[in-house]
Amino acid sequence: MPVRLHCEAHGVTVHLGDGLASLTAAANGGLAVRTDHNLEISADLVILSIGVRPETQLAKAAALTIGPRGGIVVDSHMRTSDPAIWAVGDAVEISDVVTASAALIPLEGPANRQARIAAASIAGRATGFRGVQGTAVCGVLGLTIASTGASEKSLRRAGLSDFQAVYLHPGHHVGYYPGAKPIHLKLLFRPSDGRVLGAQAVGEAGVERRIDTIAVAIQMRATVDDLAEAELCYAPQYGAAKDPVNLAGMIAQNARNQDSPLAGWSEIDGPDVLILDVRESSEWHAGHFERAVHIPLGQLRDRLGELPKDRPILVHCAVGLRAHIAVRILRQHGFDARNLSGGWTTWRHVEAAAESARAYLPEPRAVPPEPTR
Repeated sequence: MPVRLHCEAHGVTVHLGDGLASLTAAANGGLAVRTDHNLEISADLVILSIGVRPETQLAKAAALTIGPRGGIVVDSHMRTSDPAIWAVGDAVEISDVVTASAALIPLEGPANRQARIAAASIAGRATGFRGVQGTAVCGVLGLTIASTGASEKSLRRAGLSDFQAVYLHPGHHVGYYPGAKPIHLKLLFRPSDGRVLGAQAVGEAGVERRIDTIAVAIQMRATVDDLAEAELCYAPQYGAAKDPVNLAGMIAQNARNQDSPLAGWSEIDGPDVLILDVRESSEWHAGHFERAVHIPLGQLRDRLGELPKDRPILVHCAVGLRAHIAVRILRQHGFDARNLSGGWTTWRHVEAAAESARAYLPEPRAVPPEPTR
């Protein structure tokens, strides 16, 4: 959601959750776009950037096996179902290293590595392609967006449910050094064994370096313990002693060992849930949940008697650190407390984007009443 808000701050109108219904020539020589929600948009230029499909006509003519995703099936040596034919690149169907499911990921990096594997195989050298994890990066109006490994959507599509998300918003270098920019980072991991499954990040600086680090961790089947212990470059102008990658691993560690269990923002409407805001009063007055209980962290130990022990307590601060401390205090005193991952910053992005989406969607069309008989 930070990407959408960033685009809108630069004058770009973004419509999500609405499909393209029709595209026709307009009377003024331009184009008329109509969406599934009956929104009409006039345009001089329309770009359909909706993905690619593998071109497999030649493969089909050669009677090669085509996979469930529509790509050419190859083995780890990039050999097709015909032992005399190899295939690489955007048209081949390969294995996702995280979900082990068939995947089509048309990226230049994997295509180049596949070509090297195929050449070695043709030359008789024993080698194999390990699969892909979809590491990618792009820039939008000064913002860097990067990802690697699985997303929540791809994990669910593969039938996997043993995963949890960590949200954090650290600076790309220490805050006391001028020019620190926030990195909005989401890490997916498997609670049962701590294995790193995927990550997405957005920010103005330092984003691709963190995603590259996590990409290597996924390739090596690393766990969140490995991220927490990773020894990374540190100098004030480049990072922090606890790099965002380290912090992501530490937060996941805290969740796995129940020191500071995590809760998602989708859980705030659960039955009997109490939301506890431990930010300072100035932060509370700048924006808060109407039904939240406000106890600043510095007052929490003296006001524990105001909180119930028979209800789950979801705690949040601005980004997560104070909530972590509050959760530790509460759990040590017998409360069922969990940390709302990413704090108010995560909620602000989600809610602001949702409000923006609602603002752009037209009112539903009125359905005319049935004629009386």
